[in-house]
Amino acid sequence: MDKEKVAEILSEIGTLLELKGENPFKTRAYANAARTLESFGEPLDKLVAEKRLGEIKGIGEALEQKITELVTTGKLAYYEDLKASIPPGLVEMLNIPSLGPKKIQALNKKLGVDSVEKLEAACKSGQVAALDGFGEKTQINLLEGIARRRMYAEKHLLADALRVAEPLLESLRSHPDVIRRSAAGSLRRSKEVIGDIDLLASSKKPAAVIESFTQQPGIIKVMAKGDTKASVILEGGIQSDLRVVSDREFPFALMYFTGNKEHNIVMRQRAIARGLRLNEYGLFKSKEETRDPKLLVPCNDEAEIFAKLDLAYIEPEMREDHGEFAPAEKNRLPKLIEWTDLRGALHNHSTWSDGHNRIDEIAKYMENLGLAYWAITDHSKSSYQANGLDEKRVREQLKEIKQVNDQLADRGSDFRLLTGCEVDILKDRLDFDDDLLAALDVVVASLHVPANTEAENTKRLIRAAKNKFVHTLGHLTGRLLLEREPYPVNQEAVIDACVATGTWIELNCNPYRFDLDWRLWPYAKSKGVKCVINPDAHRNEQARFLRLGVGIARKGWLEKSDVINTLPLEKLRVELARKRGG
Repeated sequence: MDKEKVAEILSEIGTLLELKGENPFKTRAYANAARTLESFGEPLDKLVAEKRLGEIKGIGEALEQKITELVTTGKLAYYEDLKASIPPGLVEMLNIPSLGPKKIQALNKKLGVDSVEKLEAACKSGQVAALDGFGEKTQINLLEGIARRRMYAEKHLLADALRVAEPLLESLRSHPDVIRRSAAGSLRRSKEVIGDIDLLASSKKPAAVIESFTQQPGIIKVMAKGDTKASVILEGGIQSDLRVVSDREFPFALMYFTGNKEHNIVMRQRAIARGLRLNEYGLFKSKEETRDPKLLVPCNDEAEIFAKLDLAYIEPEMREDHGEFAPAEKNRLPKLIEWTDLRGALHNHSTWSDGHNRIDEIAKYMENLGLAYWAITDHSKSSYQANGLDEKRVREQLKEIKQVNDQLADRGSDFRLLTGCEVDILKDRLDFDDDLLAALDVVVASLHVPANTEAENTKRLIRAAKNKFVHTLGHLTGRLLLEREPYPVNQEAVIDACVATGTWIELNCNPYRFDLDWRLWPYAKSKGVKCVINPDAHRNEQARFLRLGVGIARKGWLEKSDVINTLPLEKLRVELARKRGG
């Protein structure tokens, strides 16, 4: 078992112990041990093999035994017994926003609440509001959180859907009877939240493909299986539907099952206006719905179908009936950004705040990815819950980053770390003075504690944009998809302020955020506001979010020239200096 998985289990043990009301020193010991392991430079299996775990500060004898058991066997009896001792409903309640282990323990002890259903009933009867430490506002928030979880129960994050869809696509790719295959639906359109996973394949032996599909690992239930269609439930509760068609039908089926409802209606109307019929089986010379192959207008791919309807090829991400048809008629669609255009990222965290990798580890990892630069922008002091840095620690971090960059230069590497900060936007100021911000390469300003009103939040963001040392506004609305609604913000007004001040806006590509929303990027682009696609990475592996972010940027019609972090390092430095009048 690797270091990250061990740390995850230790953190979960700490949470479960807190649910049971264990000594807080004991619960914190597990959380601290998890963090220590994640930030430790040596491989965990090596430490275990050499019996050096006990030498690490915070790893006592009991923790050493448990970590060793996890690493050597892949299991931990103590962990399994602990999970079995806690009612599943209590663990499920952790998924409700603003409800942590201590409050769940109090609800269980005082009201006998051990499930989401019982919690809802206790809230509706007013019992929760009467408890010390809760109150009417908390009770309302809990009811809203429960309702939100139910509303989102059949929705899934794009990243989660891709994780389970990719092995299925790979199995189709390697199947000897499959000619062509593709994702379709909202997954192919890079929608930030999806329902089902739609897959499509062409074959002369559809039954064999369906049979193979329903036997793939990761499928927990087969809902339906026919000769050309199958529906299954995957891990995480995501439904996936596979359709197998003839290769002649494949381009038409792919088009039909990719575009959203409104896009497809326009496509069918365009066909009718030209004396044709378009459906999932083909484009036909007919006034009525038909599948007659004699009337088929042959098309080898989607581009030919668009051409028959007097349109330039519309990329899958744009098929939302969001204004794509007018420029497609004039062959003026944008050349969308590719994920390989990115050179680095400008909003990321390290172990100096709430990240999980050291500065040197980050540099090595990102250099090996082939990136040109990576900004370290740890939290400022007001984000105490994220171990935010004060002025003294920022200065110390600058020295460490310089040392790492000097080492890179000494061995001839072109990769560089950039210094920076994610500075909190406070009620009446930024969390750091301009003197400190001026010493940093990159400054991201973010609103972490919003006001209750749209006017006040908008005012704070605009004030931050006017600061000449702030390059980028981070995750503009603070939304967490399927968990937390956006802060009330007049986003168009903030965009307009960024136009006037030359401030960039982040497309935070953490899968829970994708903020700024893709629907607003065409407006920002039309005003000349530049985008920065940032993973807000807290672990090295989250660099992969960049690829997801490019999918969302494509939905927002962004081109390479619209995105700042497509620039090489020297040109980026010029743009960073421009905001400051340099």
